[in-house]
Order: sequence, then structure tokens, then C-alpha cells
Amino acid sequence: MQKYRKNGHFPIIIHTFALLMQNIRNIAIIAHVDHGKTTLVDRMILQAKLTRDVEKMGDLILDNNDLERERGITILAKNVSVPYKGTKINIIDTPGHADFGGEVERVLNMADGVLLLVDAFEGTMPQTRFVLQKAIEMGKKPVVVINKVDKLNCRPDEVNEEVFDLMFSLNATEDQLDFKTVYGSAKQGWMSLDWKKPTNDIIALLDTIIAEIPAPEEKLGTPQMLISSLEYSPYVGRIAVGRVTRGELKAGMPVSLCKRYDIIEKQKIKELMVFEGLEKRKVESVKSGDICAVVGIEGFEIGDTIADIENPEPLPPIAVDEPTMSMLFTINDSPFFGREGKYVTSRHLKERLEHELEKNLALRIKPGNSSDSFIVYGRGVLHLSILIETMRREGFELQVGQPRVLDKTINGQRCEPIEYLTIEVPEEFVGRAIEMSTRRKAALIHMETRGDRTHLEFEIPARGLMGLRSNLLTATQGEAIVAHRFKGYEPYKGDIEKRTNGSLVAMETGMSVAYAMDKLQDRGRYFIFPGEEIYAGQVVGEHTRENDLTINICKTKKLTNVRASGTDEKAMLPPPIQFSLEEALEYIQEDELVEVTPKSMRIRKILLDETARKRARG
Repeated sequence: MQKYRKNGHFPIIIHTFALLMQNIRNIAIIAHVDHGKTTLVDRMILQAKLTRDVEKMGDLILDNNDLERERGITILAKNVSVPYKGTKINIIDTPGHADFGGEVERVLNMADGVLLLVDAFEGTMPQTRFVLQKAIEMGKKPVVVINKVDKLNCRPDEVNEEVFDLMFSLNATEDQLDFKTVYGSAKQGWMSLDWKKPTNDIIALLDTIIAEIPAPEEKLGTPQMLISSLEYSPYVGRIAVGRVTRGELKAGMPVSLCKRYDIIEKQKIKELMVFEGLEKRKVESVKSGDICAVVGIEGFEIGDTIADIENPEPLPPIAVDEPTMSMLFTINDSPFFGREGKYVTSRHLKERLEHELEKNLALRIKPGNSSDSFIVYGRGVLHLSILIETMRREGFELQVGQPRVLDKTINGQRCEPIEYLTIEVPEEFVGRAIEMSTRRKAALIHMETRGDRTHLEFEIPARGLMGLRSNLLTATQGEAIVAHRFKGYEPYKGDIEKRTNGSLVAMETGMSVAYAMDKLQDRGRYFIFPGEEIYAGQVVGEHTRENDLTINICKTKKLTNVRASGTDEKAMLPPPIQFSLEEALEYIQEDELVEVTPKSMRIRKILLDETARKRARG
């Protein structure tokens, strides 16, 4: 700055700088799972003509991860920018699920305001509340978008009132409560300030963003940037992404990397990039207020600060919700190991989990009891199952144990994580939903009728959620909408009844035979098809009684010369129970593991040998 002062250029720089600041808006999008958030961002991209595939709205531009498309949820936060009327709108797409709280925390650090997207029929939901609470605490200004007003029985005006009540209950300031509301349908591609007057585009929303969301504050001085996210390139390695909070960063500039525990490392910026549409563009410098990607910084973690080389001033690191659940990850040592996966050793598993730690803020890892196992801590079953599912698609083979909820001792008292649970069901299933929840130590705190459905709110121990969703869907013929979010730690609520049925365990390795399965049908329900290869110690079904039962379903029919009526009756088997990964993790008992490979998923006993299991039971 001294150099510019001498040359008399200082006032001009300030003027240009201030002008640039007015042309940026940094917004994060908040919404419950499946309220149309990513579709809306895609519409904004199309409105700005950043993609030629205007007709390809069936393809989600932002949710380009296979898992995100299949599940219809956003897992990883993403950055994109939309130019509109000379203003650059930086959009950060946030995950809506509470299990991805680590992602939410860090992206809100980059935003000056939020778009709160709400379904015109469903209204405010628990995950909306979770992220909105974080945004309000951080003082972000909201713009409310009530989406899907083309739905039958939609209630936009009531939902707008609900949003106000929710924000009031979250202690929003007067400025935050004085929000603008835009109505529309992202799928049909229109937004309007009056939902009864549809338009042909989403200009009303873009105008509202520019008018309502504040431009980033102009801050001169030594450079500061909090690393809030990261990207990976096979050519240049890890790329730090964040918002420049003060001063200016330049390509080739020497900087200090301020890490946790007061560690400071001298580094050099090789390249700087800013987000333009769906791409990144190289630039020579980035000034405060803009979001950029920095190449050349090594050994950084999310939450570190890039600061001045001579006078480094670190920013406060990102605080993230603590893990509430742990799970054992171990190498696959079943008789079928190595058949389908590329990565099967403990070295591969360790490297992959350490790589995940670099970008997954809410994850923790500790060594297990053996050199081949690891204890992985996360925010919930969904958070950990997404990691497992990603790993199996990458070619890993692994085994995972029963999820365990983490207790804490507070003031000498045993406490456990408690969650807010909301269930929406048709009226005829209300009694069943309440009964199933209260059996798991849930307390009903609110109940209201919304059209032909009933909205129930509970407080429930986190361990009571395991397996509840799949049981509720079965009991309500698939009609239940279940969501939950973390509340806090409270005194232990007592024991919860677990799965009462034992397992049907295979006696020998071989091919399952329909004849043998048919003869043992009265013993329980199967998880496998006839003709499937199984091994001794694999769980092949659920027993009708409480104890485990070892059965031989590889036994073939002995051939005889007798051909009498009735001896050759056809085997009639009902379809087997097919588990998703989350259901399998919630289903298994303490002495069981889920074996996950790129093509298969099996439940097995930890001890495959029947004699060893009997000895362990004593």
C-alpha cells in the first residue's frame, strides 16, 4: 500500500475497489431434502445461458455425483456463479440433511445471505430448520422462495406465515424477519412476487437477490482467507476454496498458512481462480468479498487461514457439530474376499479413510482393536453409509459393524444424544406411528393435522432412530415421511427393545438350493435367492424365534427310482427380504457384520465357525 501512496494512485485504487464490491452477491441455498433446491440453481444457470442444454432439464447440472442423483439429495456443497445485470451472483448449494452438518457449517462462512427454499405444500421441515438456525446465528439475511406452487392442495400463504413463525422462534433479528418472499415453480421455470400471477422466467428472483442480499463489505489491509472447502485435481492436487475476507490475494504471492494449534507455515500461491458459471477462470488477483480457488497451498485443512507473509492473523477456525455415532470398519476377511473388489488390504482402507478426513469435517477416525480395523465416528447412519457406498463404488471391499451411539458423562451423569423427530402420516396410521416411536423412548411434543395428513413431532434418543424409518414405512404402506435433527445431550432414557428375532445362519459353503430352502420355510424369512453362492457363517434369513438357528440350505434332493404322485411338488418360495445399506446397518446385531463389496452386500456373523460362536456365548 505504501508503494501506491507514493505514486499517488491510492484514491483511484480505493474507488475501483469499492465499485467491484457492489457487483458481487454471495448466497447459500437452504432447503429440506427434495424441496427443489438443486433444480432452482439449475434454472438460474439456464437463465444466465451458461449451458446450451436448455432442453435437458431432466439432468441435474449441480448434483452430478451418481449417489446424489439416485437419492435425490445433495451431499457435497458446490460453488457456481451466475452473471446478471453486471452483478456476479456466487451460489453455494448446501446439503439439506442434518448428517452433513459439517458441509453446512463451512459453506455458510462464505455467504452474505441465504435463499430459504420451502415447499408450498409441505412447509417448513426439520432439515430446513437445522440449516436456517445456523444461518440466523451467523447473522445472514434471508430471501424466502416458496417453490412448487403448481402442486395440488398447495398453501403458499400459510407456508409464508409458517416461515415467519419459525424464524421468530429461532430468535431472528428484526432485519432478518423483514424478509422478501418470491413464489414459483423451479421445475416449470418461473418465479413471481405473487403466486397467483405466473411469469415465464425467474427474473423476479434474481432482482430480489440483488436488491435484498447485501454486497460483501469492503475490507482493506493484509490478506486473509478462511479455507472453507476444497477441490481435487489429478493435475495440481488439492485446491483450497474460500472467501477472501480482507485485502487482496495475488498469483505468485508468498503467504502464511495459519493452522490449528498456532502452527504457521510459509507457502506460495501458484495460481488463483474464480468461479464463472460452471467453470473456473484463472485470474491474477482476487479482492475481498469474492470466492476463489487457490492452487499451490500444501498440507492445508479446512478451517485454516491463508494470511499475510509477515504479519499473519488467523481467523477463528470453523466449529462443527460433534460426531454422535461410531462404526467399526475392517478389511473383508470372508471366504469370498477379493473376488469383486480392487482395494482389499488394510493399507488401502487406511489411506482411503485418511483421504476422506481431509474434506469430511464431521468425520473422526481411531485405530480399532486389530491392525486391520478402524473405528469411524460420524453424524449419523446416513453420513457413514454415504461414505461406505462411495467406497464400494470405487472398488473397495470392507466389513462394517453395528452403529453405536456415543454417550457422554456430564456432571457425573450418563447422557446420550437426543434428536427431534418429525413424522407425517395419513390419519389412519397415526396410532401405529405413535406406538412404534414411543416404544423407542420417544416423547410426543406436538401434533397437528395438515389436510389429510397428520404431522407428529417427538424427542427421541438417537439410538431409537436405528431401524425406525424402515419399520414405519412398512407399517404405513410407504406413506410415512420421516426426518430428524440433532437436539443435544440429555440424561440416558433407559434401555430400548432391540430386534427380537434371531438369525438363520448358513451351516456350509456352497450354492443355496430351492428344495432345501422350501423345506425350511417355516423357520423364518430368507435374505437370499435360490442359486446364490453362500458361505458357512453367513446370515441367510431371519429366524421366527429369538435364538439363532444354523441351517443347511445347500442340501440337494436325493434321487430315487420312485415316481409317485406328490413326491415332486414344486418349491414355492416367497421373495426374499432385500436390504438397502442403511437398513442392513440398522438391522444387524452386535455379533454380526455387513460385508460390502462393489457388487454384493451380505450379512455375516463375526465368528463364522458355529463351535466358536457357541464357545463365545459360554
